[in-house]
Amino acid sequence: MRSPLHAVPTPLLTPLPTPLTLGLATRRTRRPLRIGVIGPWKYPLVQPFAGGLESHVSELTARLRQLGHDVSLFAREGSTGVATGDELESGWIPSLAATRDVSMPSMAAMLEHHAYQRLLLRLVHGEAEQRFDLIHIHAVHHLPVAMAPSLPVPVIATLHTPPTAWLESTLAVTRGAGVRFTAVSSHVSKAWSVLEQRPEVVLNGVDTDVWRAGPGGGRVVWSGRLVPEKAPHLAIRAARLAGRPITIAGPVSDPDYVRREIAPLLGDDVTYAGHLGQQSLAALVGSAAVVLATPVWEEPFGLTVAEALSCGTPVVAFDRGGIREVIGSSGSGVLVPADDVAAMAAAIPLAERIDREAVRRHAERRLSLGRMVERYVDLYRVAVRAGHDPEVSRGVVTGQAQALEALQPALHREPAPLLTKMVGVADD
Repeated sequence: MRSPLHAVPTPLLTPLPTPLTLGLATRRTRRPLRIGVIGPWKYPLVQPFAGGLESHVSELTARLRQLGHDVSLFAREGSTGVATGDELESGWIPSLAATRDVSMPSMAAMLEHHAYQRLLLRLVHGEAEQRFDLIHIHAVHHLPVAMAPSLPVPVIATLHTPPTAWLESTLAVTRGAGVRFTAVSSHVSKAWSVLEQRPEVVLNGVDTDVWRAGPGGGRVVWSGRLVPEKAPHLAIRAARLAGRPITIAGPVSDPDYVRREIAPLLGDDVTYAGHLGQQSLAALVGSAAVVLATPVWEEPFGLTVAEALSCGTPVVAFDRGGIREVIGSSGSGVLVPADDVAAMAAAIPLAERIDREAVRRHAERRLSLGRMVERYVDLYRVAVRAGHDPEVSRGVVTGQAQALEALQPALHREPAPLLTKMVGVADD
């Protein structure tokens, strides 16, 4: 049965640009662009980054500026590269009476909502038209997409997560009017089925000059946010089953989880390196024999996997979400059945035999920051040439996304128990 969401009338779609017209747009429009980047609210965009989303937005902004574009970043106070007046702050405190409202969401949720509401009203009432050629949304919050039809400039929104109830509700009403959507993986693109057309897939990229090829070593490494859905405790169990020492690194985003599941496991063979900046973390990852990735949720992309591959370090990962697309088909890692600790332990010696130089070349070819930014700039220029149309939904599908869709049956076959596989999607 079709979802009731599909009963909402779909706005008229205009013809989509072909690769040829995209290339012509790029060649004919070479002037620097004025870009407004709306970042996430939860954490400041500063090293050491709180997570992959913060790292992505910060590095995209910095690289666009290096290329000569005029970029204004809207993010939390304390973020690197945010100009005075562009801080994403609420400037609001609820009255005592309002705090007694039992139906009010958490204070953090209210402050986030107010911060975006304040910014979007500024942009709608003249600021966007005066300052920007287009706006690129990276916020997980629904309000920027909901208000996009009222903005006087083209809008691109990148979907970084699986569907959320708030944003899916917004899209059920607006059908994405006024927005061109991209997604960080084919997995995420397909998950947003509320959109009539598949979002463009632009794989995240990492700075290969920072995440340099490393020499490898004897330990395995796990990096990321220390939270239940990332499950570093399963990486520790796998390393111990394989008889390998492990170092874990990342922010303690869930202290209760760390006290309950991680702290009791620490010892001579399990060390916690702390929350590291990129240079230090890259050195650690580059010195690892293998990196483990243990998501127990549908990982949208897996930036830590891309970082490891850029260092030439093979990855053993649970086969969840978009990780398969990151590892690719070139044998840069080993995928094992989701949540199967024994299979992960058995795969570690297999991964150690992978050619580190080949892993590095794979990352340089498919997962570099430069490649990602080039893709976005092409999309920016097409959007600017097309102009702003508040009535048109811009969820688009390209040859890459179509090819990945055709591969979906193969991608989602159930792996044989305890049998590891060096497989993935075709390189693009």
